[in-house]
Amino acid sequence: MDVAELVTNELVAAYSRDGAVCLRGAFGPEWIATLTTGIERNIAEPSDRSRFWDRDADGRTTFYDSQSWLHIPEYRDFAFRSDMAGIAGRLMEVEAVNFFFDAVFVRSAGTRFRTPFHQDEPYWSVEGFETCSAWMPLVPVAKVSALELVRGSHRWPAFRQIDWGSVNGDTRDQVVYDDGDDRSPFPDIEGDRDSYEILSWDMEPGDVVVFNGRMVHGGSGNLAPDRDLKVFNTQWLGDDVRVLFRPEGMSPDHSAAMTAAGLSSGDRIGTDLYPQLWRREPTPV
Repeated sequence: MDVAELVTNELVAAYSRDGAVCLRGAFGPEWIATLTTGIERNIAEPSDRSRFWDRDADGRTTFYDSQSWLHIPEYRDFAFRSDMAGIAGRLMEVEAVNFFFDAVFVRSAGTRFRTPFHQDEPYWSVEGFETCSAWMPLVPVAKVSALELVRGSHRWPAFRQIDWGSVNGDTRDQVVYDDGDDRSPFPDIEGDRDSYEILSWDMEPGDVVVFNGRMVHGGSGNLAPDRDLKVFNTQWLGDDVRVLFRPEGMSPDHSAAMTAAGLSSGDRIGTDLYPQLWRREPTPV
C-alpha cells in the first residue's frame, strides 16, 4: 500500500490531536519475518547496551536492546528500506525525517512486569516536539497486554521523569534531578486511571502504533501464561529536533556516540549515525 493511502488526512489529524494512532496492516509478512530473524540474532548477539529489565522467580525476563541496527542487518534493512520513515514524516507533518535508534523488547510468556508510565523525549539526548516512536509487535498482542498511551498527553509539559535506573537496576540509566529543578513530579497515572483517557489496541503482526515522543505511555506487560511478546520499536526525528545533553542523565545516553560523531548540544541531528531517510517531495507548481 502506498504511504499516502495508508496515512490518510484523518490519521494525520488524529495523530496531531491525540498524540498516537494505530495503523492496521502497515507492514507485510516479509517484514515481520525479517525483523523476527533480526530479534533472534539480537538475543544471540546482544550489544553492550542490552538490559534485562526484570527477572522473576520463575525465570521470566524482559530483554531490551537499542541502536542494534549498527550490527543487526535486518534492523538496518527495515530502517532504510521500509516505509516507516515516510509514515513518520507524514504523521509529524515535517519536511524531513532522521532515524534516531531502534529498540527491542522481548518479554517471556506470562511476564507480569509492566513498564511504568513515562515520556520518552525527556530521557533522550535530543530535544524537540517533532519526534515519534513506532511500536510494532511481531506477534499478536491483546489489548490488556499492549502499550497504553494517555490521549492528548503529548501537549502536556515535560515532567520530572522516574529514575529509570531504579526500575531496571542498571546504573547506566540513572536519571537524577537537582533539588532546584522546577519541573512538576510525574503524575500517578496508574493510581488514578479513571481520570485519564487511555488508548490501547488489540494488535496483529503488521500493525504499528506511532506516538509522539512526549506522549505519556507505559504498560505492555501482563502477559498470559502461553503468550510472549516481541516488539520492534523505532524512533524518528523531525525538523525542530536539536541535540541536548541533559545533566540529570539520559536513557538511552547517546552523548558519547554523538560527541564522537562531531555533534554537540544545540546541533541539528545528522551524520551517518542518525541518517536522514525521508524528505517531503516538493508540491507541484
